[in-house]
Amino acid sequence: MNTPTSMKKITSFVRREGRFTVAQEKALTEFWPIYGLEHSAGFIQPEILFKQQAPIIIEIGFGMGMSFLNTIQHQPQHNFIGIEVHRPGVGAFLHQTHAKQLTNVRVFCHDAVDVLKTCIPNASMDKICIFFPDPWPKKRHHKRRLIQPDFVALLAEKLKDGGILHCATDWENYAQHILSVLRTSSCLRNTSITNDFVPRPISRYTTKYEHRGERLGHTVRDIIFEKMLCPNK
Repeated sequence: MNTPTSMKKITSFVRREGRFTVAQEKALTEFWPIYGLEHSAGFIQPEILFKQQAPIIIEIGFGMGMSFLNTIQHQPQHNFIGIEVHRPGVGAFLHQTHAKQLTNVRVFCHDAVDVLKTCIPNASMDKICIFFPDPWPKKRHHKRRLIQPDFVALLAEKLKDGGILHCATDWENYAQHILSVLRTSSCLRNTSITNDFVPRPISRYTTKYEHRGERLGHTVRDIIFEKMLCPNK
């Protein structure tokens, strides 16, 4: 797939490594061979990646992974792929995942744009979730926001027909930006009956970041679009 030049300038993260705890570093070393997926290995084979044949959900940017962990625990009928570049967060997630003996999740520790382009087959995912991406609130930084037309086109390629793209943010300006960008896609349709936002579905567990935003007076907005049969190009 030819990648537009503009997408090459967008990454799904800003690396803020921070310090490892002993438990996080130990988990990343010991449990990565069990749960980890290497970007360098190329395209995954969904039919053999998991022990069970089930719909696959990707979460991009799961942070420390606590809400992602809740989702996985409460949806054993699904398989999950997490993508996160913050290694202490990945270590914390792997520690808890192994402690709970979860078998329906695998993890990439790499930039999501690269992972989607070179590791995820087209029309293979049932749902993609992007919760609280970096809002880049200053106007001069808006071009760095992850949700841009080229990236949305890439997400749509990875979703099955009828698949779901679920975004959430507590920044009003970014919510409107996401809504505007998604509306331009000819392959996605808004599931909102008012053509804007939807109530938080019970499948999205709240996070510490979300509670912090609410204490600061931020309103969280959920945006859910469905993949349609794309028109012929």
